[in-house]
Amino acid sequence: MIRLRYEPYELKLKHAFNLATSSRTSTPVMLVELEYEGVVGYGEASMPPYLGESHETVSRFLQKVDLSGFSDPLKMDDMLDYVDSIAPGNSAAKASVDIALHDLVGKLQGKSWHQIWGLDAKKTPFTTYTIGIDTREMIIQKTKEAAEFKFLKIKLGRDNDREIIETIRSVTDVPLCVDANQGWTDKQQALDMIFWLKEKGIVFIEQPMPKEQLDDMAWLTAHSPLPTIADEAFQRLYDISGLKDVYSGINIKLMKSTGMREAKLMVDAARSLDMKVMLGCMTETSCAVSAAAQLSPLVDWADLDGALLISNDIFEGMKVIDGKVTLNDLPGIGVRKL
Repeated sequence: MIRLRYEPYELKLKHAFNLATSSRTSTPVMLVELEYEGVVGYGEASMPPYLGESHETVSRFLQKVDLSGFSDPLKMDDMLDYVDSIAPGNSAAKASVDIALHDLVGKLQGKSWHQIWGLDAKKTPFTTYTIGIDTREMIIQKTKEAAEFKFLKIKLGRDNDREIIETIRSVTDVPLCVDANQGWTDKQQALDMIFWLKEKGIVFIEQPMPKEQLDDMAWLTAHSPLPTIADEAFQRLYDISGLKDVYSGINIKLMKSTGMREAKLMVDAARSLDMKVMLGCMTETSCAVSAAAQLSPLVDWADLDGALLISNDIFEGMKVIDGKVTLNDLPGIGVRKL
């Protein structure tokens, strides 16, 4: 018999997380366990505001999950198809079960998921470290704190974007990527900004314009000297085909994809469309970040710093060493609960 347990938890951020349209100092998560014959798999649902999920909605969803009809956790597709069918939406809640099931099955098989998938742990990318919108003094402080990272992700989308980039460039010359979080609404101004950013050593632009402005976004991608990456513009696998020629690539996050199974299919779908692939995360513990990291040898870029932004991580898992995603060989998703 497979037993499901879950409990709410609140992540405390080291710094306020400031975006183009919001700011927060904490993130609610739900910690999930699946137990089978004494073996426990760990999962997590992270719920940043824009996903529309909460402790209440995830609890309601998980209360509906009845695993009594499943006696063999190795029949993962059957179980995850059932979980996905319970209700529409609830992608983070579904991801928590998916991650816990992958952890459980990996432990039962005695292998990590990058090993099960036949991936080379040496081919993991560097991860970005996120610098949120802040005062000049705090941006300088955050950038200096991130000295070990070889790649930084800069949040933009307000009226002082150039000042932020100039401030960071006064401290470091490492490659940067930019996430405007839908903050640019005029395509010509966005294009002008991207040309300026290219001169400043920016590698790609994530979600520059509102997700509804598909025609403007397609025009911007066609004229942009830098790749454009979709984030808020899609969630599930079936969304990806409509983004070809609108964006250069996609940012896959487990909390959007309903977990590891669909995230792996997303990589395959994007590659079939000749699109770039970024692997991201929310503010999460090392549980969900380590689960995502199992896919990292497959992607062009990684933004897996979610656990580094919090002060109360209760898992130990994937490490960032000299800025590089570094996998371990622990079975499952590669975590220990502290």
